[in-house]
Amino acid sequence: MDELVNTVAQKTGMAPDMVRPIVQTVVDELKKRLPEPIANQVDGMLGNPMASDVIDQAAGMLGGLFGNK
Repeated sequence: MDELVNTVAQKTGMAPDMVRPIVQTVVDELKKRLPEPIANQVDGMLGNPMASDVIDQAAGMLGGLFGNK
């Protein structure tokens, strides 16, 4: 989760302390909407360095919401 927070903070120009609750909210909503077997793997993915491509893509999308790339 820390890697995702740092990536989003870097791409949006926001402070990590401001980004953390936003990222947590997004992750929680994703887990609610995904099928249970996939939702159960979200936390593991966020702690896995191999998931960095997914994290970079998600951060890029979130950065686009704020007008940053």
